[in-house]
Amino acid sequence: MPQRVLIVGASVGGATAAITLRGMGIETVLLEKELHKPKPCGGAVPPAAFREFDIPTSLIDRKVTICRLVSPSGQEASVPVAGTNPTEHDYVAMVRREVFDGFLRERAQQRGAELIHGQLNGLEVGASGVRATYRSMSDGREQTIHADVVIGADGAYSPTARLLGLPPLPRAIAIQERIALPPEAMREWQDTATIFLGRELSPDLYSWAFPKHDHLAIGIGTGPAHSKQAKQLLENLKQRLAPKLAGGRLLLREAYALPMQPQKYLAFDRAMLVGDAAGLVTHTSGEGIYWAMKSGQLAAQVLSQYLDAPTAANLRNYDRLWWQQYGTMYTFLRGLQKWGYGNERQMEVFTEMCRNPDVQRLTFDSYMHKTMAPAPWAVQMKMTWDILRSQVRNYVRPRTPLREQ
Repeated sequence: MPQRVLIVGASVGGATAAITLRGMGIETVLLEKELHKPKPCGGAVPPAAFREFDIPTSLIDRKVTICRLVSPSGQEASVPVAGTNPTEHDYVAMVRREVFDGFLRERAQQRGAELIHGQLNGLEVGASGVRATYRSMSDGREQTIHADVVIGADGAYSPTARLLGLPPLPRAIAIQERIALPPEAMREWQDTATIFLGRELSPDLYSWAFPKHDHLAIGIGTGPAHSKQAKQLLENLKQRLAPKLAGGRLLLREAYALPMQPQKYLAFDRAMLVGDAAGLVTHTSGEGIYWAMKSGQLAAQVLSQYLDAPTAANLRNYDRLWWQQYGTMYTFLRGLQKWGYGNERQMEVFTEMCRNPDVQRLTFDSYMHKTMAPAPWAVQMKMTWDILRSQVRNYVRPRTPLREQ
């Protein structure tokens, strides 16, 4: 039997892994449970993804050029999406996952990957290979597939990780509604993504309003400690935005989970994890699409070198390369989330910080190019001084939250 890779999950991470493997002539099978229901997601993608993965920009619903941050007291920071050297490619791309994922999945099939509509039920990893059992979604029958290696790209609740014996990761919960607005109401949002901070909207993350093709996506995210409040938090957001949603029509309500920390290891004997299954979602923003694609690509590239000896020791070159390249960014964003979203006074400080032109420039340099943008010593000192002044101001004379005004 030729060398074969089974990828569980055919969303962005799994599809990108399959495209990469097929580009190297490796036999690849994609196993996906849900081919028709759209994957719930905020849907923000950096321009880098379209360049690096050769994706047509026709898949973009909206190009966001302004990010607006609203604090618990209602103060706003309007942040232009522009780096140090502005270009026509400075934007946040908004996509619908049913369109974006479908394109990548179809590309994988065009490159020769086999797509199976089924649900993973069992997984055995042995010295000679991997044996997976799945339930066919077409006839309900249990089937078996044999492979040399398995890649888990099956989301925050990853059956692959569970069947490998890994503990579940702590997860944030997000609920989002898609609301079709009249054209005149939609104009306000057409190039602007808005982030809302505050305990009544999200005690530890944020809520949002993102423009899409023909609708506005509004949603909330919150960590494990507040997940039972998620529906009420969404209702609070809808009440806050009620005047701007007048005349709107609900298209869809959807919920999803985001892992709050990475797995200790990303690779094992004859097995690898990518994207949400590996816990590779960045803190502060909750961004996951680009990282799923990038991890799928890197895992496939490493695997291609070790298909003859897919041991944990060899495949963990994927772990090492990933954290060498992106570890600093993940650590920084994890700390920024704890600092900026810790309480409502910190949320006010965070909002004021985002008004700083140097912070804005460095933020989008890092976001659009996926590297930690360096800041000169003088710039670092000025930003630190501004933040310290904001800390003192907001703790000595705290602002009044909107709900108490």
